[in-house]
Amino acid sequence: MSDGADPKNLVREAYRIEGITEPECRSIFLDWALSLAPGADVRAALGVLLERHGQASDHPMTAVLRSGLEQAAAPRRRGGWRGRPRGAA
Repeated sequence: MSDGADPKNLVREAYRIEGITEPECRSIFLDWALSLAPGADVRAALGVLLERHGQASDHPMTAVLRSGLEQAAAPRRRGGWRGRPRGAA
């Protein structure tokens, strides 16, 4: 069953793969992020996935999801450089 938090069931399937590694989970995470609907609330989707799967605390996908949630929470500066133009005196 797919939903807005995991539209292609990528995360669900990652938890079913025996012996999956963290680098493989990061690759799946990228595919998951690209499969979200435009404008989707990534933090909310990650929260749903952690609530659903987070009890598997020793699974590498749980670590990747937690890292993604931390990254999504960190404010980032957007836009270009805002200073004097190069060569300006």
